[in-house]
Amino acid sequence: MHVPAGMRQAYLISIPRDLLVAIPAAPGYGGGQDKINAAYEHGGGGEAGARLLSATLSRLTGIRYDGAALVDFSGFKEVIDLLGGIRMCVDTEVRSIHTRTLFTPGCQQMDGARTLDYVRQRYDLPDGDYDRQRHQQQMLRAVLDKAGETHLRNDPVKLDRVLRAVGGALTVDTNGVPLEDLLFALRSLPADALHGVQVPSYPQTIGEVSYVVLDNGGAGLFDALRATRVPEWAGANPRWVNRL
Repeated sequence: MHVPAGMRQAYLISIPRDLLVAIPAAPGYGGGQDKINAAYEHGGGGEAGARLLSATLSRLTGIRYDGAALVDFSGFKEVIDLLGGIRMCVDTEVRSIHTRTLFTPGCQQMDGARTLDYVRQRYDLPDGDYDRQRHQQQMLRAVLDKAGETHLRNDPVKLDRVLRAVGGALTVDTNGVPLEDLLFALRSLPADALHGVQVPSYPQTIGEVSYVVLDNGGAGLFDALRATRVPEWAGANPRWVNRL
């Protein structure tokens, strides 16, 4: 997530899981070319895996990260349920490969289990993993919206339960910023201020293995991030940006 100064906009930038990258060496791993989702496993999972993933992303983008959150899906399900479910809008019919649930087009209320089932799907969707990235971005937007609707500041018991669930769902490094301050700051974003960004890329088969590779080095996205000019880049590259 990139939040420009003023905190009136935010950009969720999704890295394709199959993106071909250079992964640095780590204890027990000599480094090399692989899909970016392999960096977490090569690092040994957990916080060590997250550190190698962060190092891989830093090498890819040239950016030092201010913080990170490692999401546990079962814990995030509890967060959604404590909020009373969230409203998700299904744009393309898809059947879950995990539960065989059929998701039909239209906006609907979803509990935690149904939400996570839906946002994990990529097969039989027109744009595959790109659609999954967009749906996961929409889920985060819906969680923030619901947190704002439930007036958590005025319900200390429910606020405590939600924060405890969030704490159980995330392994978080906020670089010293209290988690509740970060949550409420993001919750106050205007309804039209959260944007989903896909890294410019395209699928390619290399040696009979399916990868995703950068389109023209990311089409200037990483340069814009380093220069804090993401709004300008987004305006010039609408193909890769979704209003959430």
